[in-house]
Amino acid sequence: MLSQRILARRLPQVAARHAIAPRASFSRAAILRAVEVEDPLQNGGYQNPPRVKRQFRDPYGGWWDQQEKRNFGEPVHEENEILGVFSPEQYTHVTPRKGFLNLGVFVVTFLGLCGAVSLYYPDKPSVPKTYADGLEKELGGPNALSARKPGEDKW
Repeated sequence: MLSQRILARRLPQVAARHAIAPRASFSRAAILRAVEVEDPLQNGGYQNPPRVKRQFRDPYGGWWDQQEKRNFGEPVHEENEILGVFSPEQYTHVTPRKGFLNLGVFVVTFLGLCGAVSLYYPDKPSVPKTYADGLEKELGGPNALSARKPGEDKW
């Protein structure tokens, strides 16, 4: 009974709210028709300089900004965060082919050295040691003395 009263009071308020302020319907097709595609790079006609990483610029070029290696007023590339000085350096000291060759030479040398050592390294002495009674008594065999005498609690 109580839930019917609450519903009866609440229903007209909800219906009135939707009748007064209907939701706006957005259409992507209308937005796409309104925008004309002039610039395929979508940068608004900005003059984009060539994509050259700052690492490869001449360090003695007399730059206005010595750290970033750029002059005053020079346009910045769209991908400046990738091409700037503070991005990770591109490794150009060794080609991948030469790197894999060096790694292969190292592995072959290491395994060859391990093989040579395993052939010539003595694994056991030339004559094994022998003991009288075969250490049966010392290792606790059937004739060995017990560590404590019966009834002895302390050493």
